[in-house]
Amino acid sequence: MKKYVYVLNAIELLKQLLDGKRVEGVLYMDLNTGKLTFKAYNRKPQIRHKDVLVKKLPWGWVRESLERIKVFGSFPKDMGTAGVIGLLEEHNCDAKNALIERELDQIEFC
Repeated sequence: MKKYVYVLNAIELLKQLLDGKRVEGVLYMDLNTGKLTFKAYNRKPQIRHKDVLVKKLPWGWVRESLERIKVFGSFPKDMGTAGVIGLLEEHNCDAKNALIERELDQIEFC
C-alpha cells in the first residue's frame, strides 16, 4: 500500500538531508486537503555566551555571566573545620575585593 506524503518547504528539507542532518517535524492529515503532510520544525541552535573570568582566586574563581556573578571555592578536607572556615572567610573577602576592582576598572576617569 503506497501513501503519498506532501512535504512543506521541500527545498530546505532536502538541503538539510543532503548535509547529513536529521529532520524533526510533524506528520499530520491536512484538514483542508485531506492529504498526509509533513512539516519540518524550524530548529535554531542555542547561542550560549561563555562566562567572563573576573579573577582567579587561590581556592577558586569569580566569574561574570550575562545575568549573574558566580563565585566558586573548593577547599581541601585535611585543613580541618576551623581551617576551612577561615579559608571561606578569606575567599569571600577576596571575591568581594575582585568585584570592587572590576568596578573601579570600568569607571573612566576624566
